[in-house]
Amino acid sequence: MMFDFDPVQTLGIAIMVLYTGMLLIRHIPFLRNNDIPVPVVGGLMFAVITSLAYGQFGLHLHFDMALKEPLMLAFFASIGLGADVRMLARGGPQLLLFGVLCLVYLIVQDGIGMLTAIGLDLHPLVGLLSGSITLSGGHGTGAAWAEQFSNTANLAGAMELAMACATFGLILGGLIGGPVAGRLIRKHDLKPEARRPARQDDAQTDEHPINPDNFLLSLFYIVVCLTVGKLLAGAMSGFAFTLPAFVWSLLIGVFIRNATFFHKHIRVHSTSLNLIGSLSLSLFLAMALMSLQLWELLGLAGPLLVLLGVQVTGIVIFASFITFRFMGGEYNAAVVAGGHCGFGLGATPTAVANMEALTRRFGPAPQAFLVVPLMGAFFIDLLNAIVIQGYLSLPVFGF
Repeated sequence: MMFDFDPVQTLGIAIMVLYTGMLLIRHIPFLRNNDIPVPVVGGLMFAVITSLAYGQFGLHLHFDMALKEPLMLAFFASIGLGADVRMLARGGPQLLLFGVLCLVYLIVQDGIGMLTAIGLDLHPLVGLLSGSITLSGGHGTGAAWAEQFSNTANLAGAMELAMACATFGLILGGLIGGPVAGRLIRKHDLKPEARRPARQDDAQTDEHPINPDNFLLSLFYIVVCLTVGKLLAGAMSGFAFTLPAFVWSLLIGVFIRNATFFHKHIRVHSTSLNLIGSLSLSLFLAMALMSLQLWELLGLAGPLLVLLGVQVTGIVIFASFITFRFMGGEYNAAVVAGGHCGFGLGATPTAVANMEALTRRFGPAPQAFLVVPLMGAFFIDLLNAIVIQGYLSLPVFGF
C-alpha cells in the first residue's frame, strides 16, 4: 500500500516529527542529558516506525522532498549572512588549526576503514567507502566514488554500501556528538566565556527584537542568496573546478553581510537570521531522516555494523583527546569536538545541530559556530579529495 505526500503535506509531517522529538527529549532523561538534537530524535523514531509498518503491513510512504534542498541552502545562506570577516580574522588561527586536525583525522579515518575491511576479508576499497568517502563526504561523494569503483574495479554492491554508510553515518553523527561534548564539559567543569561588551565597530548589526520588517528583510536576503547561488552554480558547472550550490549561497551571504560595513542602508538582523537558519536546519534534518528506508539496508547489516562501529570508536577517541585538547581544552573546544563528531560521521548540518543542542543547554560558543561551519562548507571536501587520491595511489589498490 502506497501513500504519496505532496511538498506541503511533507512539510507538515516534518513539523510533527520535530514536535515528536521535542516531546521525547522532554520526557526521556537520557536524551535530554546527552544533548541529542531534536530532529535526529524525531526523524529516527519516525523512520523506525515507518520501517516497521512496511515490514508488517506493506505500508510505504512516499514524500515529495521539493523543499528539502531549499531548506538546506537557506541554512547555509544564514551561516554566510552571519559571517563577519572581522570574526574570521580573529578566528583565523583556530580555523587553520582545526583544518590540520580534520586533515589528520581524514587520513586516520581511511586507515581505520581499510584495515577493518582487510580484517573482515573484504576488498580494501570497501574500507575507503566506509571511511572518509561517505562519512566525511556524505551521500553525493559516496555515490560518485561508488560508481567509479563499480566501473573500474568491478566492486559489487558498491552503491548500496556507500548509501548505507552515508545514511547511518548521518544518524550516528547526530547521536554521539552531544554526549561526547557534554561529557567533556561536565568532566572539566567548562563554562562559556562572558560576553564581550559591544564595541562601537560592531554596531552595524541591528539587534532590535524581531518584527515583521526585519524578519521580512532577512527572509529576502536568504532568497537572494538561494537564487544567485543556484544561478552561479549552474553557470560554473562546466568548469574544471566547481562548487556546489550551497557553497555559492554561503558566499553570497558573506558578501551581503560584509557589505553592511560600507553601506549604512544595508542592515542584517542577526536574531531573525538565526531563527530562519535554525528552523531551516531542523526541518532539513527532519526530512532527511524521516524519509530513510531502513529495510533496504538490512542486507548489509553484518559488515556494516563492524565497519561503522570501529569508525564511531575512532571519531569518539579523536574528538575527545585530540580535537578537544589541540583546540584549547576549553568550552568552545568541547563544542567544536561535538561538531567534529557531526561532520566526521555525517554532514555539516548534523554538526551544527549538535552544537545548537549543546549551546541551548550550556551557553553560547561563538567561535565554534564560526570554525566548524566554515570548515564543513569550504575546506573539508577539498581535504577529503586529496586524502582519497593519496590512498588510491597506494599499490594495494592498483589505480
